[in-house]
Amino acid sequence: MQRILTIAIVVWFGRLLAGAQNLQIYFVDVEGGAATLIVSPGGQSLLADAGSMVPGDRDARRIFEVTKLAGLKKLDYVLTTHFDSDHVGGTPALARLIPVGKFLDHGDSVETSAARDMTRWQAYLSVAEGKRMKMKPGDRIPLTGVRITVASSNAEVLSKPINGGKSNEALCTVAEHKRPDVSENERSLGFLLTYGKFKFLDLGDLTWEKELELACPVNKLGKVTLYQPSWHGFFNDASGPPAHVTALEPEVVIVNNGPRKGIATSALYERLSKIPGIEGIWQMHKSLINEADKGHNTSEEMMANLEPTAECLGHWLKVTVEPGGKFTVTNSRNNFSRTYTARSP
Repeated sequence: MQRILTIAIVVWFGRLLAGAQNLQIYFVDVEGGAATLIVSPGGQSLLADAGSMVPGDRDARRIFEVTKLAGLKKLDYVLTTHFDSDHVGGTPALARLIPVGKFLDHGDSVETSAARDMTRWQAYLSVAEGKRMKMKPGDRIPLTGVRITVASSNAEVLSKPINGGKSNEALCTVAEHKRPDVSENERSLGFLLTYGKFKFLDLGDLTWEKELELACPVNKLGKVTLYQPSWHGFFNDASGPPAHVTALEPEVVIVNNGPRKGIATSALYERLSKIPGIEGIWQMHKSLINEADKGHNTSEEMMANLEPTAECLGHWLKVTVEPGGKFTVTNSRNNFSRTYTARSP
């Protein structure tokens, strides 16, 4: 009997250790803002963006529930890509719910002339002051068990290629250019996370011309495994230039959109679906922006939420990455999952 008990304990402990080696990424529903929770194989955590400030602290509470689900007692890092309301508005409320070690950002907000923007900026400073770290392209975020490299920050991008980046002249020669953006969006603090063969890219709301700087004439980011499209899925077609998206060649895309924020037309969805080698497109929400256009959504089993805001329950998507590169995306709404394998570099 004792021998059986010993074997059971060894098996249980082995499974526990195996689970601890997995990288976990939760995409939390904040109705089209952004909130991406990363739990490293070493147990450290980084939250990229915290949604909006809404009545009842809805977004902060949704994030907090997911931190509990992940077994976290604190957040080691809260990374704010930029200071638009849908990315930083929920930060003060969240900081009252769970301790935060460090706050990472691109530097001071450039949008404080309007009273509401100044109020939001001061609210952020009230919880982050004394714990802030200003990041610049090329910096490393020291999350145990993974490598996170800052790709963009404060309207600057990487000066040298990483992740095997190489010439992208064929796509860049025909690349369309647009008027440069001068808002908080172009200052987005974006990063590339690497865990073995698995690569995850989140560039916040980085805009068209800055993404082209990352892509042309050299693709500075190389190929990625999982991609969170900028600006909630090419909102208003202001981000996601083909020269950038095509060169990334992501295997799987997770669009952090809202029911009426993000992918709006089949043309924008097709930009994702025509990526060479794409294996899966997942969405936080079914897009209800243009209900007459049925071609701008993925299959319903791969959407976390189907309802408009008033009826939405805030389901999340989770990505579990094994050390060997196999990763599984799971939909909390219906428990549907699909497993992929990260390609070799």
